Amino acid sequence: MTGRRPYPSDLSDARWALVEPTLTAWRVERRGRGLDIGRPPEHDLRDLMDAVLYVDRTGIPWRYLPHDYPPWVTVYGYFARWQKDGVFEQLNGLLRTLIRRQAGRDAEPSACVLDSQSVKTSANVHAADQGIDAGKRIAGRKRHIAVDTLGLLLTVWVTAAGVSDNTGGIRLLSQVADRHPRMAKAFTDTGYRTQAIEHGAELGIDVHVVRRDPDDKSRGFKVIAWRWIVERTLGWLMHHRRFARDYEAHAHQSEAMIQLALIDLMSRRLTRESTPNWRGT
Repeated sequence: MTGRRPYPSDLSDARWALVEPTLTAWRVERRGRGLDIGRPPEHDLRDLMDAVLYVDRTGIPWRYLPHDYPPWVTVYGYFARWQKDGVFEQLNGLLRTLIRRQAGRDAEPSACVLDSQSVKTSANVHAADQGIDAGKRIAGRKRHIAVDTLGLLLTVWVTAAGVSDNTGGIRLLSQVADRHPRMAKAFTDTGYRTQAIEHGAELGIDVHVVRRDPDDKSRGFKVIAWRWIVERTLGWLMHHRRFARDYEAHAHQSEAMIQLALIDLMSRRLTRESTPNWRGT
């Protein structure tokens, strides 16, 4: 790390110790495949990761990165390569395992919770990648996520907003079953219907639709068993201003930003650190 003054989003020494082995192994592996032949890397991996976290937390355009970080073109290039090579997914799995073990849980989850969030997009998102969520009256994209019972990300799929929860649920269940062989139970809201439930059964996952109390006629937000877990995770994302809208030109990069936000959150949880949010808490 250079001698610049740190930003609140920068990795502490303890948080860097959690992610450094994965990033260093990635760089060594690339050089071993002859992909980085030439002069030694000019920029420190910690500075590059700090810069990517800064974009994720503050929501600024890449071109607006402060000048005491590496050049924005370089930072974006590393972000794109880390996404393509599965580095963010690998870090998510590593940190999730550490938190689950710290909480006395099995490293592999046996239950998950599914949900989606429709958001507006920025002007740089191509029209072909957008859609309309008729139920919520939002034109943009939809974030489909599956989390474990601690609210930690298992998988994410970003689509046009017009893609149904049912379709998203089928995709998420397939990914969860493939990556987590112990998975036996999934909790959803009423947007996930017969097809998703039947698909879960084929995979050996019991999909349980959690409904509101039909006798409760009150309006507004209600805490509903199991569903609150994934809704809380979506709320965690909102501490990162990058998610006020979907600013990513490509959906797979939007997925990477979500993974990055959970890496930020989990590394802080493991090291018992926090950063003030917009409420100052």
